[in-house]
Amino acid sequence: MSDRSLPRVARAEIAIHVEGVEKQFATPEGPVHALARTDFLLSKGEFAVLLGPSGCGKTTMLRLMAGLERPSTGALHVGGRDLWHKGRRDDAAVANMGVVFQDANLFPWLTIQKNIALPLKLRGVRGAERKKRALDLCRLVGISGFEARWPRELSGGMRQRASIARALSYDPEILLMDEPFGALDAMTRDTMNIELQRIWLATKKTIVLVTHSIPEAVFLADRIVLLTRRPGRIEEIVNVPFPRPRELGLQSTPEFQSIVGHLRQRLEH
Repeated sequence: MSDRSLPRVARAEIAIHVEGVEKQFATPEGPVHALARTDFLLSKGEFAVLLGPSGCGKTTMLRLMAGLERPSTGALHVGGRDLWHKGRRDDAAVANMGVVFQDANLFPWLTIQKNIALPLKLRGVRGAERKKRALDLCRLVGISGFEARWPRELSGGMRQRASIARALSYDPEILLMDEPFGALDAMTRDTMNIELQRIWLATKKTIVLVTHSIPEAVFLADRIVLLTRRPGRIEEIVNVPFPRPRELGLQSTPEFQSIVGHLRQRLEH
């Protein structure tokens, strides 16, 4: 079930390589060691989950992957490119990534269609092409018919669908997601887990999801990267063996509960 070693992946098949990365933050009270030395590889098309207790550095790791934070030591490689070179971020590497946060962060003065198409507008894509892409993505994420609505008119789950569509609008190879369903009720969260799996199966993007919900991690992941308490380091990498597509009934099986129990025990100790 678990594997502490790095997988043997051909260079051309590596989506993200985290190599000896550490992160410290300067605060008025002194330096905070958020992440200890971390090494792992993610393959193209893999669905990986970062799991761990609150404050263990999951979001910090995701922000490092997204180029929103610079590592204190070590290097990150995205699609074979160095994310940072001589103190400067490689915009071409960042262009291959879409990011979804817990808050959908939709602009309230733009319709859903225009919110989704905004990254394309900023990239100079023509209006007709932007509209077609936005409509296609609305169908993909299950919000067709709501393209002309305002964000305030949609439920939290539907706003997150629109946020995912916006992150996919420019067809990035990698999708980074920071607790995107954390604010949703349990039933809506289950629905969104099913929908996210469906979107991943349809697009085969590399997805990295941050969560501290153990069942969510086991339901969605190919591999779970379990982090320790701060300073976060890899405690264990757990392979999830269940075939796809996965249905919610999987969660009641002994095999599923066995992995959940193992992860819960590791987190508690």
